[in-house]
Amino acid sequence: MKVLVPCLLAFALVWIGCKSDQVDPASPPFLILKDVSIEEGSEPFILNVEATLTEASGEAVTLQYETEAGKALAGEDFVAVAPTTVTIPAGVTAVNLPIEILGDTLRETDEDFLVRISGVSGARTAGTEFTVTLRNDDTFVPGEDEPGIGYLSPMTYPDYDLVWEDAFKGSTLNTDDWNYELGDGCPNLCGWGNNELQYYTDRPENIRLEGGKLIIEARQEFLSGSNYTSARITTQGKQSFRFGRVDIRAKLPEGQGIWPALWMLGESITTVGWPDCGEIDIMELVGHEPSTVHGTIHYDDAGDYKYFGLGTTLDDGSFQDEYHVFSITWDAERIRWYVNNEQFHEANIQSTTMGEFRSPFFLIFNVAVGGNWPGFPDATTQFPQQMVVDYVRVFEAK
Repeated sequence: MKVLVPCLLAFALVWIGCKSDQVDPASPPFLILKDVSIEEGSEPFILNVEATLTEASGEAVTLQYETEAGKALAGEDFVAVAPTTVTIPAGVTAVNLPIEILGDTLRETDEDFLVRISGVSGARTAGTEFTVTLRNDDTFVPGEDEPGIGYLSPMTYPDYDLVWEDAFKGSTLNTDDWNYELGDGCPNLCGWGNNELQYYTDRPENIRLEGGKLIIEARQEFLSGSNYTSARITTQGKQSFRFGRVDIRAKLPEGQGIWPALWMLGESITTVGWPDCGEIDIMELVGHEPSTVHGTIHYDDAGDYKYFGLGTTLDDGSFQDEYHVFSITWDAERIRWYVNNEQFHEANIQSTTMGEFRSPFFLIFNVAVGGNWPGFPDATTQFPQQMVVDYVRVFEAK
């Protein structure tokens, strides 16, 4: 258990510096704040961040500081600091702002959080916040020594910059990035346009975060006129992307009538509809073929609906056995599909009738039950079925 030790903070909150000549009170010194970058470590420790004056003051300087979560989360990566007042005594040039870093042993991307300064008295401020970056120094991945760990994609690529990711840390889905889509599609799109049987919910029975993973669970149960429940989330209106690379690490469900998908729709769907908005299926699997995934585009071609797709099959095992990374790279000319960074499909999108693929798209994750393509569950289908997503990362070309 990670415990904040009061005595550590008591000793950490000390002033440092040296005596100096008093300065003109009409021209108080500046308070200097600098960004901090440290290794996260594997055990809790106190980080003493220094707030410094440009010169000592003849009077005491007081200020408040508090933390604000970013990619680094309070309670998981550091202990939150509520507004706390500290004093730089007269004649002293700096004070320590203690923050407890929790540390861990998990391999992850670098993370950061903010420290905000307010209520400064006796000094001028050149800024009101600074960033603390926790650099990953770990190599452990959960399940690494167990069957089923699977493939891990690189955190960086020479030709791309990471622009957005979700590693599903914390206890609830980040609704600044994600929307829940609810119901059975009725009245406008009953069965979600594919004769699907599930009713989508935002209940923890159907969608939750556990151990740094997103779990979407399809269940056989009666709710609101449907015999099955599941979940579907989107980044529509919150996170959209045009060109670049998308990596999604996941383990997939299987069974007759089960239909997991990691896909994208054009943001223009609200104005032009489908298929004019375009659709990019990064990964689809029909549960009676648990060793095969498909990559497809759907689009409007001068008034005619068209699609172009291809599948790839594992040499042995199924996509439920371990994690795989499903990816696309996308530019103005081509979309390419990959499993574990091995390309299996490519679409040329240079045609003037395929302009929808040169506009922003948003992400969709869901597990459907039944439908025109997978067919319906039968006596062989076992419930519940889970799609487990470890992370999604979006990169743009440099």
